[in-house]
Amino acid sequence: MASSVNLTVKLGNIIFKNPVLTASGTFGYGIEYQKYLDLDKLGGFVTKGLSVVEKQGNKPPRIIETPCGMLNAIGLQNIGVDKFIFEKLPKLKDVNTHIIANIYGSEVSEFVELTEKLNEQDNISALEINVSCPNVAQGGALFGKDPDNVFVLTSAIKKVSKKPIIVKLTPNVDDIAFIAQAAQSAGADAVSLINTITGMVIDTKTKKPFLANKTGGLSGPAIYPVGVRMVYEVYEKIKIPIIGVGGIYNSNVALQYLMAGASLIQIGTANFVKPDISKEIIEGIRTYLDEEGFKSVSDIIGIAHN
Repeated sequence: MASSVNLTVKLGNIIFKNPVLTASGTFGYGIEYQKYLDLDKLGGFVTKGLSVVEKQGNKPPRIIETPCGMLNAIGLQNIGVDKFIFEKLPKLKDVNTHIIANIYGSEVSEFVELTEKLNEQDNISALEINVSCPNVAQGGALFGKDPDNVFVLTSAIKKVSKKPIIVKLTPNVDDIAFIAQAAQSAGADAVSLINTITGMVIDTKTKKPFLANKTGGLSGPAIYPVGVRMVYEVYEKIKIPIIGVGGIYNSNVALQYLMAGASLIQIGTANFVKPDISKEIIEGIRTYLDEEGFKSVSDIIGIAHN
């Protein structure tokens, strides 16, 4: 008998068919995964981070496996927003799911320019703002580490955006809920957390950091307890929806994020291990809800706080 569980989730005026998205930086521009997975089955997917101009990224080596995860310092390599709009988006015109464009810049003006260009793209449902990048105008400090910077950046984007804005938060701060509150105060429609945790691996043969960039972002199953904890904390301090991300590799972990307070989740590093893992996680969530007697996925969002 077919399951009657309702998996739909609403974020602003967007209705997602299920709460499972794929994370930026792990799913290319979506096109790359079409031979492994029917994109229409997803709640949505987030594009690789887009900048105003094409970016080559960091010098290699820039990725290494770690116990229960990986460390990367890709350096936000991408083709630039114009090539994305003219070369990639047309190939996704028949995809029946939500496409969320992840954007980043080194100054507020760059984020605004990206927003204005993506405003006109009908098949982009929302924008995810990567605040884990250096603010050149403020001496190179990360946007996301300063609540004032997050407020100013989010406010500037909201003034010009025609689409919902999701602010992706860095975990490399003392109080992530404080940063989330700044994003909410500036008009963010949602926040996603967490981005990668800064780490380092040293090559004992060369006696130097393995990555050319020295440090990188730790992702994968090793970080999921940190992500769940941070979602739990943020849920108690804000009213806007939360998208949980970080180390989700099966439906059990996805459910933990939902119970902690996430309305949707994003799958990242697990895509590299099993390109169609999202399909399994969607079905795993559905099965759990059915077996536990829940009628809707909304019934378990934040249930761990009860």
